[in-house]
Amino acid sequence: MSDTIFRDLQKRLDSYSLGFPATKTGIEITILKRLFTEKDAEMFLNMSPLVEEPAAVSARLGRPAEEVAAQLEDMAQRGLLFRLKKGESLKYGAIPFMHGLMEFQVKRLDREMVEIMEQYFDQGFHQAIADVKGMFLRTVPVHESITVGHHIAAFEDARAILEKNEIIVVTECICRKEKNVFDKGCGKPLEACFMFGSMARYYIDNKLGRRVNLEEAIDLLTKAQEAGLVTQPGTAQNPAGMCNCCGDCCGVLGAVKKFSKPAELVFSNYQAVTDRESCTGCEICLDRCQMDAITMTDGIAEINLDRCIGCGLCGTTCPVNAMSIKAKEAAARRIPPATSGEQMMQIARNRGIV
Repeated sequence: MSDTIFRDLQKRLDSYSLGFPATKTGIEITILKRLFTEKDAEMFLNMSPLVEEPAAVSARLGRPAEEVAAQLEDMAQRGLLFRLKKGESLKYGAIPFMHGLMEFQVKRLDREMVEIMEQYFDQGFHQAIADVKGMFLRTVPVHESITVGHHIAAFEDARAILEKNEIIVVTECICRKEKNVFDKGCGKPLEACFMFGSMARYYIDNKLGRRVNLEEAIDLLTKAQEAGLVTQPGTAQNPAGMCNCCGDCCGVLGAVKKFSKPAELVFSNYQAVTDRESCTGCEICLDRCQMDAITMTDGIAEINLDRCIGCGLCGTTCPVNAMSIKAKEAAARRIPPATSGEQMMQIARNRGIV
């Protein structure tokens, strides 16, 4: 039964969000066996992303209510289920591998788990990330890099996203934590991922992050961007979270960086431009670019638009303001789904699941 139930679990997870594809080596099953017992797997397979109370699960399974409630809570505390808490009401639901099972292990990482996660990304999951073409996370530019006078929509302004959320939680970046296990970290800030709404409450309840006020959130965002991190909220106008990522450690950016045309694999409405007359060839922008989109030609910075994801990091440190960000042509711009639910439905449609 063991191999069968974990393969069934893999197939179920593969139907959620970015998916959880099988590999030739079966390393994905190794991951699942590290996280789940057979009893956990059986419960997960009897759940859906639609949250429900323990009593409803108990009635459906024909098991004692107290026993089911205890198992659901235990799994939620171990990051194997999502828990929605409102007053005295507790509801539980299944979660995808990303964002979900992977990120919820942020306080439980060990060397062996990081090793098998890296193997899985290399063997298959990086392709799953690339295949959704930016519908999971999107790139928004550093506001200071935008050409003067250009109006930026609120859903593309990281500070505006923070300002409209009542609850803001900051947590450590699991990707950089994984690299730190092997002393391969980039040295950029760890506390750089924000969660909002019900996801923020889950992080608070399970001690996966801490609540911050708007002022501290903006300060953390500013420091992340100054350090050279790419701001990536969820691909929705009202996202459940917002990451600040680097090309060295981040699973998402690292995945698209492997390809020759990252610009085609991200959701971004901007691209960098160089003022050739102003460029002094200082090469500061080379280190800032997380996609290796900038090269020097005859002492002038040249931008490969196939690789540029429009983050704006190159422009914020240019000493002569030769680098800036401009909006793409109208025909190339996209509007993200209004909600995270619509975002997940769009990913599912793109993957042919619905």
